[in-house]
Amino acid sequence: MKLKKILTLTILLMLTAVGFSQSRKVADRYFEEFSYVQSAKLYKDLVLIKGDSSQHVLTRLAESYYNNSNTEEAEIWYQKLISNFNEKVEEKHLFKYAQALRSNGKYKKSDSIFLRLTQAQKSSLNKELKKENYLLDYTNKEKRIGVRNLAINTPYSEFGGFLLNGKAYFSSSVANDSKKQKLYKWNNQPFLNIYKAEESIQTLEGSKQDTILVLENVQKLGEPIASELHESTPVFTKDGKTIYFTRNNSEGKKVKRSKKNISNLKIYKASYINGYWVNVKELPFNKDEYSTGHPALSPDEKTLYFVSNMPGGYGQSDIYKVEIKGNDEYGEPVNLGSDINTSEKEVFPYVGNDNVLYFSSNGHLGLGLLDIFQAKIKEDGTFLSPENLGYPFNSKKDDFSFFISENGKRGFFSSNREKGKGDDDIYSFFIYTDSPVCTQIVKGVIENNKTNTPVDAVVVKLINKEKEVIAETISDSSGNYTFKDVPCNNTYTVTATKLDHRSNRSIVRTNNKRNKEIIANLKLTPLIIGNQIVIKPIYFDYDKYDIREDAEYELENIVTVMTNHPELVIKIESHTDSRGRRDYNRFLSDKRAKSTRDYILSRGIASNRIESAIGYGEDNPLNDCVDGKKCTEEEYQLNRRSYFYIVEGSESIEIRQEQEKKRINRRFTTRKSNFLEFLSKNLKKTDRSLRPEDNKCFKEKDSDCQNLNKNVKLNYKK
Repeated sequence: MKLKKILTLTILLMLTAVGFSQSRKVADRYFEEFSYVQSAKLYKDLVLIKGDSSQHVLTRLAESYYNNSNTEEAEIWYQKLISNFNEKVEEKHLFKYAQALRSNGKYKKSDSIFLRLTQAQKSSLNKELKKENYLLDYTNKEKRIGVRNLAINTPYSEFGGFLLNGKAYFSSSVANDSKKQKLYKWNNQPFLNIYKAEESIQTLEGSKQDTILVLENVQKLGEPIASELHESTPVFTKDGKTIYFTRNNSEGKKVKRSKKNISNLKIYKASYINGYWVNVKELPFNKDEYSTGHPALSPDEKTLYFVSNMPGGYGQSDIYKVEIKGNDEYGEPVNLGSDINTSEKEVFPYVGNDNVLYFSSNGHLGLGLLDIFQAKIKEDGTFLSPENLGYPFNSKKDDFSFFISENGKRGFFSSNREKGKGDDDIYSFFIYTDSPVCTQIVKGVIENNKTNTPVDAVVVKLINKEKEVIAETISDSSGNYTFKDVPCNNTYTVTATKLDHRSNRSIVRTNNKRNKEIIANLKLTPLIIGNQIVIKPIYFDYDKYDIREDAEYELENIVTVMTNHPELVIKIESHTDSRGRRDYNRFLSDKRAKSTRDYILSRGIASNRIESAIGYGEDNPLNDCVDGKKCTEEEYQLNRRSYFYIVEGSESIEIRQEQEKKRINRRFTTRKSNFLEFLSKNLKKTDRSLRPEDNKCFKEKDSDCQNLNKNVKLNYKK
């Protein structure tokens, strides 16, 4: 009896091990084919149902969610992976865990992971993480945007930058020669003042198109704009006759404080008459008990945008707008709402001629602390979702005060990023006319594998060798898709997915020929045809009814369709070949039908959604392999199969497919008709490679540009 128990237990353990192995192989296959939604389901079942918490499964489960941008689930499973295996976890997975945490807003925990990586002496990521913009180097690598730390920057704080009639206006806390100069207690620096400098556009040696922006002859705006307190963030009307700026709340030379003893900020206005600034007055919506500041004008100059911490906002500081009625009359301030404002800080608004609001925030998902975002202003005055401008405009530090010229090719932003000259520095940027990077075009047509007709709204992804999605698009009504600016000399996988279709992929290889077009056409096989869910045949071994690994892989398509369409009810038919007795074959096929049903039910499908699972034996062969005829094994196997008929819910399929199509189209047709789109359109590709001397001008110091070393000595005049 004891021996019998031992044998029974041994057999059960062996069967369990086989089940583990087979399910893991299926999950691995989906993972390796980039089917991360499917692999996530299978790996999760391995953990939660079968208790397989191996390092391999947990890693793949976390990566499945991470690669599908589900950072909440990725965080959970990376955390479990690290908790269970700690020092055995590869650093690349720690890095992804930190990225997921950052994406989920858990910055402190994210930073602790990065700190662990940087402190690991043998870490191959050490240099990558310690250098500037460690998170941002993965974006905009191939864009030629020249960013330079301006010569006007000092060890103090300089920020802003507003171009008007050949002059640039900015704010600085640079010290003057006075021994009695007051210091701002917050940072122990002098109070801010507004300065102007002459704008100079200079061409790089050896290029007729590549230019840089230089500021010279710096002068301080005098009284009545200047005072002993803060003045900053100037904005001008286009005729240069009106200035709006931020100043500490004051009355004459005396500071005014709130009931909480705070010297708040207010917005002031002045007029330029006969060569002098006069009539300085505060705007009527200012209040002593809260701050208003950072003014910005709409392109038509009928709306003033500003920042305030007035009661009733969403966070520490919000962006508002107010109508300019004329004759020093204004409407009521209006909060821009939760699309723009968060529970944190939104500051430094600026509205470009493209009718896009640029602002900085540490509340929106960003790449660092304060990041620069943009949001398109719609005709009704509402906003599209804010987008992060990315590198090189944003870093892991504070980035703010974005300004772009009317032609959209040059501008300023401010940052306290590492390797700067002072507390805050002004950086100029210029969009260059060519790219040093060899790129090609990958394009193709997606067609229905059954009808050879085009398939639209297919999500097409371009994936590199590291299994990272580097580009994503959809097919149009003719089935066409295109990926531009694909780097040369690489191998990529093009994947195509659509609801109720079998996914497909193609391997493409780029060479070193610029602008070459590579064609990668793909066929998609529909999973629903008429009243059937159509998959590849579910084959069984001779005289057996166990679900094979290849069958398990195919049955996942049934599970997916039924999960996507919860109204569906199906029936299953199973068939055998002609070998053996007819009554036994009916018995065997019935077992196979029920094995198929049981597998689908084990994947979480309710039992009432499978009306029946019936075997028909050898009665309906697909070929002439009947009793008395000798056939090949392949011919016999063709008759061992299952069918899946839809008996209820078919009317909902087309509705859901159309809804999904609209959702996909909305996702990809929210065009970036603003600065990011401008960057994409204007970074033309030519055959000229970047020269070594050009590289020097991409550094963030003026001295790196040949023939532009003017050794400018700043002389700040009152």
